[in-house]
Amino acid sequence: MRTARRASTMEVPSFLRQLVKETEKMVTFFFKGGRRESGTDDEYFENEEDVGRPYLERPVLEKDTAEGESKWGVTYGMASMQGWRAQMEDSHTCMPEMTDALPGWSYFAVYDGHAGRTVAQYCSRHLLDFILDTGCVTVDEDVDQVKVGIRDGFLNIDRHMHTLTRNETWDHSGSTATSVMISPRNIYFINCGDSRTFLCRDGQVVFYTEDHKPINPREKERIQNAGGSVTLQRINGSLAVSRALGDFDFKEVEWRTQTEQLVSPEPEVYELERSPEDEFLVVACDGVWDAIGNEDLCAFVRNRLQVCDDLREICSQVIDLCLYKGSLDNISIIIICFDGAPKVTPEALQQEAELERVIEQKVAEIINVIRSKDEEPDLLYVMKFLASENIPGLPPSGGISCK
Repeated sequence: MRTARRASTMEVPSFLRQLVKETEKMVTFFFKGGRRESGTDDEYFENEEDVGRPYLERPVLEKDTAEGESKWGVTYGMASMQGWRAQMEDSHTCMPEMTDALPGWSYFAVYDGHAGRTVAQYCSRHLLDFILDTGCVTVDEDVDQVKVGIRDGFLNIDRHMHTLTRNETWDHSGSTATSVMISPRNIYFINCGDSRTFLCRDGQVVFYTEDHKPINPREKERIQNAGGSVTLQRINGSLAVSRALGDFDFKEVEWRTQTEQLVSPEPEVYELERSPEDEFLVVACDGVWDAIGNEDLCAFVRNRLQVCDDLREICSQVIDLCLYKGSLDNISIIIICFDGAPKVTPEALQQEAELERVIEQKVAEIINVIRSKDEEPDLLYVMKFLASENIPGLPPSGGISCK
């Protein structure tokens, strides 16, 4: 197990502890009520009286975290949080050592459920087995065959779950899926829905998966050919993703094949040859991407890797950053590091310690001014003041909110 390397070991002043306690109030003040711009809210929309309030009065901030590594040098950290949602519907799979029959292979996935979590949970436990059962993923690694096996595995598990929904009491849920399968030679990017994965190589995002939205021309054409429509950027005004596992209410068009339905379970699969300059992969649900873009998140993670070697901590920092940036969804993220990832350096630790010293000094000055007026410290005022200050060395794309 790796332990976090903090930039500072100074005792946290009492006024900072008080400010931390006020953080949840600040978040509630800004985001209570779950308002979003049109087209960016719930993936599955129903009348509130049918499903209850989709958002909580206060976010659930407890995080589920995990970490691990493989014998061949792949390390990972994972964190997830329910956030503002009334239910936690995300699931994940982390297998740094995929199977004894495939030495050097790894598999990581995030499943973002909607209208329930049954499909997401089932896929997290069984999707890889369905892929391997095709017999297309072998040590010899025929790239085209691996891609066929991944595609067929998705279609097979979706077909199987469709049968289960008819024979068992399942909810009407669906789930996006974004994942990576790592072999000794290649990285396979797998995506079905609007979760996303990217690769950072030599400090840059060199590949990322495409979100499957109903307004995409190719997706819209398939939906219309199946007799549906795209209204308010949703399928029939209801579902905000155009590809997903489950969602069988949208897969009942008898004259269309499995991949030609209103919602398709077919993943897009791309392979990229591995390079010594590969640094890390990010696999995350749209609760992350609603708040931060690819390049910004890449810069933030690279910066944090230079001051902390606990990937669970870095994942947790990303979640907190997305929450402060306004994400109202469940948030799940996996960071997978290769040998080329940035390492903790004494110089970066020193800069981080100086940054924290400067912030603590500025906060103390603000608190003293407030208390001189016989007023209680107010986090909203403190954050607003700090945001207006020119503080050098803040994490890129994170700003003062991530501190």
